[in-house]
Amino acid sequence: MAASVHPSRADAAAAAGPAEAVLLVNLGTPAAPTAAAVRRYLAEFLSDRRVVSLPRWLWWPLLHGVVLPLRAPRVARLYADIWMEDGSPLAVHTARLAQAVQRRLPELRVAHAMRYGEPALAAALRALRDAGARRILVLPLYPQYSTTTTASVADVAGRVDGVDVRVVPDYHDDAGWVSAVADSVRAHWNAHGRGERLLFSFHGIPQRLVDAGDPYQAQSCASVAAIAAALGLCEKDWLLTFQSRFGREPWLQPYTDQALRALADAGVKRVDVVCPGFAVDCLETLEEIAQQNAELFRAHGGEALRYVPCLNDAPEHAEALAALARRTLAERD
Repeated sequence: MAASVHPSRADAAAAAGPAEAVLLVNLGTPAAPTAAAVRRYLAEFLSDRRVVSLPRWLWWPLLHGVVLPLRAPRVARLYADIWMEDGSPLAVHTARLAQAVQRRLPELRVAHAMRYGEPALAAALRALRDAGARRILVLPLYPQYSTTTTASVADVAGRVDGVDVRVVPDYHDDAGWVSAVADSVRAHWNAHGRGERLLFSFHGIPQRLVDAGDPYQAQSCASVAAIAAALGLCEKDWLLTFQSRFGREPWLQPYTDQALRALADAGVKRVDVVCPGFAVDCLETLEEIAQQNAELFRAHGGEALRYVPCLNDAPEHAEALAALARRTLAERD
């Protein structure tokens, strides 16, 4: 009598969905604009050795005894100012972007995750694996590579067993992405007029990391050069700066706030600011740039700082990321 043949769990999982998947990964966000939620989020974020490399015996008392108690309530108030009806802007726009990419890649499963917070990266990878994915392309939503961001995503991705995971290192000079950013600036100018300067503001990192070989600054410069060329700008038309510094050590310069103050002091009245290091709008763009730095610019004599929104789930952005994913997966065949 022939033995009964039962499908294995792997066969059942494989039948549940496509064998290839794309996982868009963003930094993360608190679950609510409250001090408790912000504290949980910051505790996870600032516990990552890729983010803060101080010895734990020194950093842990500072983090839990000083940084979190002081920063969480203040940061929660900032989040409350930009919170959307559906949640944090970063979470809402990341989810919408993943949906837009999914529509362009119907043959694949597309999902999203956060390096810190929910949906958690490791859990999202395991869920895709358990749903039948055998190859997962992790696409960090960081156009420029840094050890503080992309490398941290790779750390987590490398710890998930039972699936072939590949991490896209960067797309800082991808033609589709460059074109999408340039088109967004043109659309902004068509709608609001053109300022006297276009300022490109990127999230900063400590200078010592670049000195140790982190390519983030070089890739940021390359991104700006490509976008400026696509816009037909002369060198005098734009300025590259770095924002969001933390702590007392030197970070990448020039600093965005100091550059805006200098422009206003020099008599520049209208400035446009775009943030090509951010895939979607978040606290650093909506509050730090569009609110804080706009107020700073006006306080020093400027008339208007016009913020160019991130690409978010714009069709051109989704098209660029879908094309990048499709090309990268094809390279592995």
